Amino acid sequence: MTTDAVPLSGSRFQTEPALLYREMRRDHGAVTPVLLDGGVPAWLVLGYRELHQVTGDPVLFSRDSELWSQWDSIPADWPLLPMIGRKQPSILYTVGERHRERAAMISNALEGADPFELRRHAERFADELIDSLCTVGEADLIGQYAMLLPVRVLARLYGFSDEDGPGLVTALNDMIDGRERALAGQMHLAGSLTELVAGRRAAPARDVVSRMLADDSGFTDEEITQDLMVMMAAGHQPTADWIGNSLRLMLTDTRFAASLFGGRHSVAEAMNEVLWEDTPTQNVAGRWASRDTHLGGRRIRAGDLLLLGLQAANSDPQVRTDASALTGGNNAHFSFGHGEHRCPFPAQEVAEVIARTGIEVVLDRLPDIDLAVPAERLSRRPSPWLRGLTELPVRFTPTPALGGNRP
Repeated sequence: MTTDAVPLSGSRFQTEPALLYREMRRDHGAVTPVLLDGGVPAWLVLGYRELHQVTGDPVLFSRDSELWSQWDSIPADWPLLPMIGRKQPSILYTVGERHRERAAMISNALEGADPFELRRHAERFADELIDSLCTVGEADLIGQYAMLLPVRVLARLYGFSDEDGPGLVTALNDMIDGRERALAGQMHLAGSLTELVAGRRAAPARDVVSRMLADDSGFTDEEITQDLMVMMAAGHQPTADWIGNSLRLMLTDTRFAASLFGGRHSVAEAMNEVLWEDTPTQNVAGRWASRDTHLGGRRIRAGDLLLLGLQAANSDPQVRTDASALTGGNNAHFSFGHGEHRCPFPAQEVAEVIARTGIEVVLDRLPDIDLAVPAERLSRRPSPWLRGLTELPVRFTPTPALGGNRP
C-alpha cells in the first residue's frame, strides 16, 4: 500500500462524490489506495474494466473475508464490522459451490412470488403512506414515505403479518442509521426473523421463507435467518434511496419535468438514469486477493481488501464518453454488482417493482407536487457507502385520503 492513500470519509462523499471520484482517478489511476476508519488500508477499484475483472474472478478476488491480512489490527468495536464481517454464516461470505447453491435457493424463493401480488402489496402500502400525508399539502418524502415503504412490502412478501410491519420498519431503519438504537434494531429484526423461520418450519405457507425452508440443499435455520437479515437490509435501504433519488431527479431536472406532470411516462427512464449517475449503493466491501497479483497498474498483495467503487466505475470516462447524454435503456451499470456475488436477478426485479410502484403512486396521488426548498439545499447522508437524501421536502395541493378505495 502506498503512502498517498485517500481517507474514505469526509463531507465530499456527501456533497460532490462525482468530482471526488474523478480526482481520485486522475491522481491515482483506476485502483486507488484508501484508508478506512482507524487508518485501515484498502484499495478502491474505480475503473469499469478493472471492476469487471475483480467481480468476474471469484477465485483470485474472493468473497471470503477470512483472507484479510488486517484482522489482527481490527479492534472489536471497529465501526465497519457490521459491513465487513468475519465468520458470518450468511450468503455474503459463502464461496464456491456452496454459494451457488445458496444463491439458487434465494433466487428460487423470490422467483416464486406472484408479480401481481407483489405489485398489489406495494400499491396498498404506498397508498396507506400517501393517505397519511396527502391532506396536509406538504411532506418529507424520505422520512414519511421512501424510508417506510420497501421494508413493509418485503416483510409481507417474506411472510410477516401486516401487524408486524411497523415494528420492523422502525427496527431496520434504526439498524441502518447506525446510532444509539442500531443494536436494539438489529436484535429486534434478528429475533423477529428467527421466530418467523421457526413458525414456518412448523407450518409452511405461500411465502419466501417457506420456499427457502423447502429447499433441499440442507441449509440450517440459522443460515436461512442470516440470509433473510441480508435480504431485508439489502432490499430495503437501496430501494428506499432509489425511490428518493429518482423523485429528486424528476423534481429538479428539466429533462423529466414533462413526464413528472404528465404522470408515469418516463419513470423507468429516470430510475435507470439514477442507477448510472446517482446509484444508491456507491461503494461495496469487498473482495480479498487470494494471492499476489496486479490490477490497474497496482501490485496487490495476498490478503488485501478491494472495495468495489460502483458509482466511480459507472462514470468511468473510458466507458461513458458523453456523460451528459441520457442512458436510455442501457443497463450495463454496476449498480446491482456483477459476477457470482451480484444481486440475484429476482431480487433486482422485486426492488424495481417496489421502487417503480412507489414513484408512480406519488405521481398519481400528488399530481402538482413540487420541491418545498431550493434544489441546492437538499442534503445527503454523509456516507461513502450508500447515497441517499436525508429528506425531500415537497408541497402539493391537499387531496383527500383514499382509505383503501383506490380507483
